Amino acid sequence: MALKTITITKSEILKCKEKRFDVKYFLTDSIFKKFEAKTSFTITTIEKLNAKIVSGSYIDNYITKENGYPYLRVGNIKPFAINEEEKSLVFVSKNIPEKIKVKENDIVMGRTQATAAKLAVASIIDKKNANSVISQHVSKITVDENIISPYYLAGYFNSKFYQAQTSLATHGDTRVELTHSQLNKVRILRPEKNILNKISIKVKKIIEYNRQSINKIEQSQTVFYQKLNIDFSKIQKEKTYSVNLSDFFHTGFWTPMFSNPLFVNSLKAIKDNFETIQLGKIATIKKGDEVGSSNYMIALDKKEKDIPFIRTSDLVNYEIDQFPDYYVPFSIYKELQQDVKSGDILYTKDGKIGMAAMVTANDKTIISSGIVRLRLKPEAKKYNLTAEYIFTVLSLKETGLYQAMRRTVIGSTIPHLREDRLKEFEIPILDKNSVDNITKLIKEAFELKNEKKKLIKEVKDEIDSYFNI
Repeated sequence: MALKTITITKSEILKCKEKRFDVKYFLTDSIFKKFEAKTSFTITTIEKLNAKIVSGSYIDNYITKENGYPYLRVGNIKPFAINEEEKSLVFVSKNIPEKIKVKENDIVMGRTQATAAKLAVASIIDKKNANSVISQHVSKITVDENIISPYYLAGYFNSKFYQAQTSLATHGDTRVELTHSQLNKVRILRPEKNILNKISIKVKKIIEYNRQSINKIEQSQTVFYQKLNIDFSKIQKEKTYSVNLSDFFHTGFWTPMFSNPLFVNSLKAIKDNFETIQLGKIATIKKGDEVGSSNYMIALDKKEKDIPFIRTSDLVNYEIDQFPDYYVPFSIYKELQQDVKSGDILYTKDGKIGMAAMVTANDKTIISSGIVRLRLKPEAKKYNLTAEYIFTVLSLKETGLYQAMRRTVIGSTIPHLREDRLKEFEIPILDKNSVDNITKLIKEAFELKNEKKKLIKEVKDEIDSYFNI
C-alpha cells in the first residue's frame, strides 16, 4: 500500500467540530475536501437526508421457524445480502414492537463489530425478509425515496468511502461501535442524477438476482425431498440410547453422536428406499491451506491483485462471500495453486461444520484448511450424478449435516471432520429425470449468482474509483 501524507495546520485541528486528533480522521476529511473541490458531485450526510436510524433490541428467547420471525444479528448482515441459511438464523416471537422490525427497502448494517473493517457492510431488505427483527447490534436506515434511492445508499455503504469512515468509530471495551450520532454524520457522496440512477438500477438487480438464486436452490431441495418421500418428522430424537459394544468395534467410531438414533435412522430410511454410493467413490476431496494471520489484509489495505482468503464464515447463502474479512498476497495464491474452479463444491469441515457452497466463474480465491473442495470423478457419470445434484444432497440437513455431525470429533475446543470420514457420506441415487431437474435448477441458481457478482463488482468499482481522486 502506497504511503499517503497530508499536512494539517494547528488551526484546522482547533476548528475541528468532532474534537479529533488522529491521522485517520484528517486523512478521510482530506479525501472529501479534495473531492468537493474537483468534481460536481455533492457531499451530504445521513442526517441531512432526513433518514431515520433505529437499532434493535436484545432478545434471547428463540422459538421455531414456523412460529417466529427471523432475528437478524450482525453475522447475518452481508454485503448486498442477508445470510438466511437456516444454520445461521434464529427466530423470535412475532409479538415484537414494529419499531425493531424491518420493512422492504430498509437498509441494515451492523453497528458493532470486533474490528472497524467488519462494520463496512450493508444490505437492503427485500420482500422475503420484510418483518425480520433486528438485534441491538444492528441498525436499520429508512430513507425517503423521493430524496435519495435506498439502492444507491446500499451500494455506497459497501464502498471505500464508507469503509474509511467506519475506521473513525468509537472503540469500546471489547468491540468497535458506530453510534447513532456518528452514523448520522457519515458523509455521503451524491453523484449526478444519471450516475446515481445507473448505480441504483444495478443494485436493484443485485437484490433481485440474489432472491431468484436462493429460490431456485430451495426449489431443487423441494424436488429432492418430494422424490425421497420420507417423513423425517416421524424419526424421533432420543435423549438416551444404548449401543452394542460390537457396533463400536465394527465402525471404529467411539463417539455417542455416531450412534445417535436420529442420525442413524434418518440414513436407514433413505437406504431402505434408495440405492446409495459413498461420496469418496465418486468425488475427489482436497482440503484448503492455512496461510498465517500475518499475511491477512483487510479490504482497505489490500492491493489490486490480492486474493480473497475464504474461511468457514465466508460461505454465505451457498456461495463464497465476495467481500470476505481478509485477503492475502497474490504470490501466495500462485505458490499454493489450489485449483479451485467454477463448478467445484465447497464443504466446511472445521468449526462451522456442514456448510455447502458452489464456486462461480467470478470467484478467484484461496480456501482455508477448514474447507474442502469436492470435484466429481468420471465414475459419477455411471450413476448419472452431477456436481449440482451432490451439492443439493450436501446442503440438506438429513443427507448432509446429519452425516457430518455423526463423524465430527472435538479437537481441544474446535469440532473437526476428517476428509477420510467425509468420503464415507452416503449419497442417495435418484432417477435420471429427478437428477436432471435438480441439476437444471442449481445451474440456473449459480448463473444468477455469477451475474449478481458481476454487478456487485461493477457497482463497487464505479464508486471506489472516485475514492482515489
